[in-house]
Amino acid sequence: MNGQADAGQRAFQPWPRPVTVGFWLLFIVLNALFNSVDAQIGHPELPAWMPWSWECSSGLMILALLPAVVAFERRWPIRLDDWPRLLPLHLAASVAFSLLHVGGMVGLRKLAYAAGGQHYDFGPWWINFGYEYLKDVRVYAFIVVVLVLYRLWRLRRQGEARLLAAPDDGPPVEPVDRPERFLVRKLGKEFLVNASEIEWLQAAGNYVNLHVRGRDYPLRSTMAGIEARLDPARFLRVHRGYFVNLDYLAEIEPLDTGDARLHLRDGSTLPCSRRYRVALRERCGQPVAAE
Repeated sequence: MNGQADAGQRAFQPWPRPVTVGFWLLFIVLNALFNSVDAQIGHPELPAWMPWSWECSSGLMILALLPAVVAFERRWPIRLDDWPRLLPLHLAASVAFSLLHVGGMVGLRKLAYAAGGQHYDFGPWWINFGYEYLKDVRVYAFIVVVLVLYRLWRLRRQGEARLLAAPDDGPPVEPVDRPERFLVRKLGKEFLVNASEIEWLQAAGNYVNLHVRGRDYPLRSTMAGIEARLDPARFLRVHRGYFVNLDYLAEIEPLDTGDARLHLRDGSTLPCSRRYRVALRERCGQPVAAE
């Protein structure tokens, strides 16, 4: 039973980097291939290499700009509850994306034409850029939509945590400012996770991942916001992006840099920065030498 649960949990983890890279490579290559064939059919009077140079240069630039789009969307993710606020920001990013895409592909086309003993003329810049932007904004939107849908799929499969809210009527059954349980939604069902079962917490953009028995449950919060909700007798911040439940800490491994590596009971390791190492040693009852 545990093996089946672990296998299911692994299946819903983020795709490995080779799979993600392979997906985008396949998309860009197929898109360039189909567009090249279409351009060649539409311009039978031109040498075949010219239409292919147009689409291949475009595909190469999209591939080069893809990591920047992914990083930008990760930094300012579009979500169902605040997409109107972020939409103008992404529209501006799509203009920058198009400028870089067009400038780069024109440069590559000039090189390809020069190698073939020809001269490439992009034509009137603003007219042609407007045409290219209409295509580029669709490419940018497609990339963002894929990232958003993938994130929603992950959250649905992986589960998402929420803080308990105060009831509409009557006093809360437990303090909502420092709850003993978190409400978790997974595959349309809700259940409670005891705060004592959270092994560590990790910052992840606008979320904090609650790590519980090998699973991560994203909680919409900042690290500063969740710190006020955690029991200080149990949880301690050990890094800019990590809190650890001291009940699950097995060993503190000092590093030459002054930082430390934390070994947990399940075999996981967490970083501990020098800034928080003194407080950790004091909480664990280790004497701190004067520097």
